[in-house]
Amino acid sequence: MPGTNLTRDEATQRSQLLATQSYDVALDLTQGAETFGTRSTVRFTCAEPGASSWIDFVGPSVRSVVLNGRELDPAEVVADGRIALTDLAGENELTVEATGAYMNTGEGLHRFVDPADGEVYLYTQFEVPDSRRMYAVFEQPDLKATFTFSVTAPAHWQVISNEPTPEPEPAPEATNVDGGDVALWRFPSTPRISSYITALVAGPYDVVRDSVTTRAGEVPLGVFCRRSLRPYLDADNILDVTKKGFAFFEEEFDQAYPFSKYDQIFTPEYNMGAMENAGCVTIVENYVFRSKVTEAIVERRALTILHELAHMWFGDLVTMRWWDDLWLNESFAEWSSTACQAEATEWKDAWTTFGTAEKAWAYRQDQLSSTHPVAADMVDLAAVEVNFDGITYAKGASVLKQLVAYVGREPFRDGLRAYFRKHAWGNTTLADLLAELETTSGRDLSQWSQVWLETAGVNTLAPEVEVAEDGTISSLTVVQTAPGSHPTLRPHRLAVGAYELEGGALRRVRRVELDVDGERTEVAELVGTPMPALLLVNDDDLAYAKIRLDERSLATALQHIRSFDDSLARALVLGAAWDMTRDGEMPATDYVRLVLTALPGETDSTLLRVLVQQVTSAALTYTAPAHRAGVVAELTAGLRSASEGAAAGSDAQLQLVTAFAALARSEADVALVRGLLTGDEVLEGLTVDQDMRWTLLNSLAAAGAADEPEIAAEQERDNTATGREKAARAHAVRPTAEAREAAWVSAVEKDGLSNAVLAATALGFGWAPHDAALLEPYVDRYHQVIEKVWDERTHHIAESLAVGFYPLAVASPELLEASERWLADHPDVSNSLRRTVAENRDAVARALKAQAVDAAR
Repeated sequence: MPGTNLTRDEATQRSQLLATQSYDVALDLTQGAETFGTRSTVRFTCAEPGASSWIDFVGPSVRSVVLNGRELDPAEVVADGRIALTDLAGENELTVEATGAYMNTGEGLHRFVDPADGEVYLYTQFEVPDSRRMYAVFEQPDLKATFTFSVTAPAHWQVISNEPTPEPEPAPEATNVDGGDVALWRFPSTPRISSYITALVAGPYDVVRDSVTTRAGEVPLGVFCRRSLRPYLDADNILDVTKKGFAFFEEEFDQAYPFSKYDQIFTPEYNMGAMENAGCVTIVENYVFRSKVTEAIVERRALTILHELAHMWFGDLVTMRWWDDLWLNESFAEWSSTACQAEATEWKDAWTTFGTAEKAWAYRQDQLSSTHPVAADMVDLAAVEVNFDGITYAKGASVLKQLVAYVGREPFRDGLRAYFRKHAWGNTTLADLLAELETTSGRDLSQWSQVWLETAGVNTLAPEVEVAEDGTISSLTVVQTAPGSHPTLRPHRLAVGAYELEGGALRRVRRVELDVDGERTEVAELVGTPMPALLLVNDDDLAYAKIRLDERSLATALQHIRSFDDSLARALVLGAAWDMTRDGEMPATDYVRLVLTALPGETDSTLLRVLVQQVTSAALTYTAPAHRAGVVAELTAGLRSASEGAAAGSDAQLQLVTAFAALARSEADVALVRGLLTGDEVLEGLTVDQDMRWTLLNSLAAAGAADEPEIAAEQERDNTATGREKAARAHAVRPTAEAREAAWVSAVEKDGLSNAVLAATALGFGWAPHDAALLEPYVDRYHQVIEKVWDERTHHIAESLAVGFYPLAVASPELLEASERWLADHPDVSNSLRRTVAENRDAVARALKAQAVDAAR
């Protein structure tokens, strides 16, 4: 058997041979804490009677395989996640009875026990290849079928799937090994969908119900969460955003909502933000806010809700044929959800948020050695699993935004409408969408597709300006460059803005919009105008490109960064400074001081969040080791001052206190953190709720001022899943060799932690702002064990370990050498593991380059 890593060629061959009609899946969830019973009856046709194929199943055992009434011996036909099927007929019926395993990794059918009340909660996560962990299935997106689920489970549970939940029936023959009554739910059949968007959620979830009027009639809505979280569920806000999304997407796509109901379930220990299961969306339960959160997070939750709703049309109704078009699936949802948020909700500046946060992610990803074209070559499932990245989401969405501008919003909308009408319930490729857009816009998109979708890398745009004796611009050229590894120059539609200092404010006085193409593009419209205090290429953030400032403009920005009267312009300039720091063109110390000037008074929540993340990275990783302690101390003092000066109860106060606490180390700072935790110190407006208590305690633990008993006591106070995860992080972050060793052993050498606890442990292990030397012993240990980890763990857990336990805080020549040596010595490991280690290596190489520049300042 070839194994579980399905290739694109195998999938193509199988879909040419087979056509699936239906699945009847029976699940028994009453067999205990480790396994469940699963039976699949699959009806399908074969284009070549007598041929052979296989069906997928990953689980502890297969008890019975019956093909067209013929019993097959599981010992002979089951291997490596596949069940061999021979001598197929034209019309086939296959029944597979098996035992499935509950997962604690966030993949397949995940099982969680709530520490608050001991209740069991289940949910599925099937993207990319994990429906085969719950039932026997032809695991590829183009073999669509109808799915009929029947579920035996404890009678007091909610059981939720893609279709409306039926009234439960008695199940007298079933016995719950844990005691209690048992019931049977028989769900209606789904429309023809792909297996990766089927779903099962079960447990004593609490629910708020509503409905929305759509073109197809009244659609029931449900918002679910665990019982212990119900007091914190702000369902009204969630439902309001959802209803606005329904109205927007039905109008934009001219297509009725395609499913019979729409449930959103906030689930524990979730690996991703959310998943677009048809009519049964699962969402990370961090979005049920039990403590005060920033406006940036509330806005992000709304975007996530709209992203998954958009998928009901693009992804679920019309589905990619193979995972080559994963980028289109995700990028489209990113673009359309941001458009909806900007046009149909209170977040009118959603595109500013997109430019500030999402594009920064894309630029970072696009400069790694692993960067790839937006339309990536997904040769197998292993390649797909590592491509949920900044290219697939953020760069793809940026490119789609450019495409909208290129063809026009109305032709783009009309093309989408035609696409949905033509391909509803089918599978498509990018070419199918571009064909409709070419028809509605009259544009040939082949060249556009080639330069934007089939090549990798990000361009840099810089102004080249000459000033005459009278102070006017005599020449202005936008110079476009590309890295040598990805030399493509691309066409950009962008604006150039001229800003002057007026009454202490930097205001735009002129703006020119133009097409930039090739290496040099003259901006003739600004020739003869006064040279402004600051020229901003890519004003309004229309293009996907890094930007640079001319010498005068950079000096203005450094002196007057708080003077911009527009937050997007300020964000663009700060983004350019961050790029220059990462690229070794600006000393990290200078960047830290620039941001410390920018932070006081900043009210854009997302920009503030991004700045805090970036300035912390700059101080801890990009400064020269010889004077890093001084820069970190300067940053810590600046964050403390800014937090104390922020408006009482403001979003900025919450973010700045959190950032300050993360770095607090001096006796005075630790005393303040301790005082805030105990209540002896009060910062007006700061709510020291449970999550803030963990923030403060984690700070004390990192500084060596909180021990194991204090952490354990806080966990007892917060006897929840979140409390368990926060405690794991606090234990791991303590600045002792023993704490780091315990974290390493529990996550890397042992295999018992759930995905969420493991991720929290990794956060603590890798955070070493006060003593990075604690991680030096793990430089060699990491490289010795990572191949074994990758081979033995599920994909998500292996990736979490490979990224989270890489000792990046060391950022030394020794770490770079160790990673380079590992890559040279392991040419034959999986491409996905090589990519992960190479990305880690890239981060160290970039840090060392920046450190050298900072040392020479």
